[in-house]
Amino acid sequence: MTESLKQRVGRLVAGGFNSLLDAIESSAPEAVMEQAVREIDGAIADVRKSLGQVEANRHLTSKRLADDSRRHEELAEQAQIAMKEGREDLAEAAVSRQLDLEAQIPVLEHSLTDLSDEKERLEGYINALKAKKREMREAIEDYRKSRQQQASAGSTGASASHGDSPQDKADRAVGAFDRVFQRQTGLSGSGATSDDDARLSELEDLSRKNRIAERLAKLKADKP
Repeated sequence: MTESLKQRVGRLVAGGFNSLLDAIESSAPEAVMEQAVREIDGAIADVRKSLGQVEANRHLTSKRLADDSRRHEELAEQAQIAMKEGREDLAEAAVSRQLDLEAQIPVLEHSLTDLSDEKERLEGYINALKAKKREMREAIEDYRKSRQQQASAGSTGASASHGDSPQDKADRAVGAFDRVFQRQTGLSGSGATSDDDARLSELEDLSRKNRIAERLAKLKADKP
């Protein structure tokens, strides 16, 4: 497999400027966008398949862990009975088996934890892909609306072309693209505004001050 499931999901969720730009500039942009949605659907199906396998392994591991734990308790009782009856040989066999189980149980517990983490991770992938699909559907709808608006403006502009300057047309085109791009990627197509930059800068400064304060507090706490 040239692309892991994690890489595939990351690529689809992250999207990118170039892929959307290719779609907009394509001779069949809606078809390109719809194909991207189908790729999301395919990824969701593959993640669900992996999730089903993880769930099955998790069930089997949980059952095996419960069986081994129960067997360990039974052997403890049996060893006590054997010693009371003077059958040290049987007690020794029970204890020997207990030791084997004690070596296996931690491995099963670790495996169960890993499977639970994997289950949570895959569920997160599905949620992220579904969210991305909703964004893409909205992007397609916005694109269709922008095309309809352009077509309507073009039909009315033939009789009132003096009302639309080249700059107005360019602004509308950029605005339509930005709306699709922002829906598609979660980023601004034309860049952040000055107000956005100021807020982000303030947030970064605040975050840095908090990190410095936390580091100083830790140094004070560790001071002998």
